[in-house]
Amino acid sequence: MTAGLHELLLAPAPDVAPRLLGAVLVCARPGGTVGLRLTEVEAYGGPQDSDLPDPGAHTYRGRTARNASMFGPPGHVYVYFTYGLHHAVNFVCRPEGVGGGVLIRSGEVVLGTEVATQRRLANRSSEPAFASLARGPGNVAQALALTRDDDGAALADLGTAPDPVARAREEVERRGEDTWTGLVLAQRPASDVVVTARTGVSGEGGTDAYPWRYALPGEPTVSPYRKATVKRRRTR
Repeated sequence: MTAGLHELLLAPAPDVAPRLLGAVLVCARPGGTVGLRLTEVEAYGGPQDSDLPDPGAHTYRGRTARNASMFGPPGHVYVYFTYGLHHAVNFVCRPEGVGGGVLIRSGEVVLGTEVATQRRLANRSSEPAFASLARGPGNVAQALALTRDDDGAALADLGTAPDPVARAREEVERRGEDTWTGLVLAQRPASDVVVTARTGVSGEGGTDAYPWRYALPGEPTVSPYRKATVKRRRTR
């Protein structure tokens, strides 16, 4: 991995996340290769005693066997299984041992549409619409065929390009049938970004105090925003 991606992922997740919009994430597997242009991401911070405490993050109560990958080194993926239903994919940020990452919430399939469609059909009776192939974290992981077996895997740096999709295609052709996961950054950061509180996060971590959800405006692949409900104790 070259210095560009490594240096980016050393930064706090709220700084990294918007820079990932428009990048292309490629996942090559024996069953086929799929590439996503990232359209929606969320940043997550560290433990309660860190410089960026985040009550909505898996890291908040410290390192465990389940979340160990979230504590680095940066430039790897953290994959977890949630609600007993689906997997979710994160890019690990911050120096090793600190804790933090960016959740990949949604993307546009730009490589391997047929492969992604077949994967999504594994638990559906009808073919999903193109825009929904990788809309939402669970669908992202399913389209890319990423599971807990990929937790802690290295994220290959595929460089920075004015056309990340074209660069991704070149890398797929060059690398052939190897199994790998990599990222092409867009040469220029997105000029227009929607910023909100994180969706589906309960408690304080899902409030406006943590405006760490970033999305490209007008993208049909972006998942609907669901405002969190803050639980309050009942007083007598």
